[in-house]
Amino acid sequence: MNVVRFDHRPEGLRRPTLVAAFEGWNDAGEAATGAVEAMAVATEASRFADIDPEEFFDFQVARPMVRWEGEQRSLEWPINEFSAASLGGDTDVVFLRGREPNLRWRTFTEGIVETARALDVARIVTVGALQVDRPHTRPVSMTGTASDDEVAMRHGLRRSSYEGPTGIVGVLHQAASDAGIEAISFWVGVPHYLAGTAYLQASLTLAEQVGRLVGDSFDLDELREEAQDQLQDIAELVAEDDELADYVEELERRADSEPDPLHNDELPTPPVSGEELAREFERYLRDRPAD
Repeated sequence: MNVVRFDHRPEGLRRPTLVAAFEGWNDAGEAATGAVEAMAVATEASRFADIDPEEFFDFQVARPMVRWEGEQRSLEWPINEFSAASLGGDTDVVFLRGREPNLRWRTFTEGIVETARALDVARIVTVGALQVDRPHTRPVSMTGTASDDEVAMRHGLRRSSYEGPTGIVGVLHQAASDAGIEAISFWVGVPHYLAGTAYLQASLTLAEQVGRLVGDSFDLDELREEAQDQLQDIAELVAEDDELADYVEELERRADSEPDPLHNDELPTPPVSGEELAREFERYLRDRPAD
């Protein structure tokens, strides 16, 4: 079954790197999909294909959305979309931004791997984000792993020894490795009390790391400025609430005395503490004025 629907085949791509991110379990704080979106905008990537959602989504779970554009009513289905851009160097980029499917993960990832082969992709880079018990006042935690020892050594990464539940990011990483395609995965940690909204600093960290990998810094000035503004908003909120300030200070003390959770191979489980504070942060950041 041809699961990828091409609008056209991009011309002239030079051994591109495919960078993939998916909404859902792998995307705390929308950091991974936000990073891919920022990179696609920065490189002026053009859409060329998508994945037919019919075989991969339970539409009672991932329901289509009705939209109005002026007088026109449209229906939006869950989407996984490919775009491509030339970087002007030795390699180009293909982006896949979408949503973790509900069904037929093996067929889904096989379709992506087949598309990578058709485009002569040099490597597949998956990006993800998870919740960590670490404050926003400390640098974003990040880890990178590779499909084998040779790839890990070449890029200054390591092999993962993680065992446990995984999402579509982990499945795609393994499928790429099994197909003989170089596979790299980058993960960032998002403060658990900010995981319900877009956390821009984590997106920036991922985008910068991918840029270093492919040898292009991208133009991320807009995202960098927005991330700094968001951190300032959070700082103002914390300063106005003694309970929030005490909680963040406690996380700071722990962060300064304990190992970075993403420097271990074991992905931490989302913490359950501070849930009410998390909801307060989410309400504040969701309802803040657009300017």
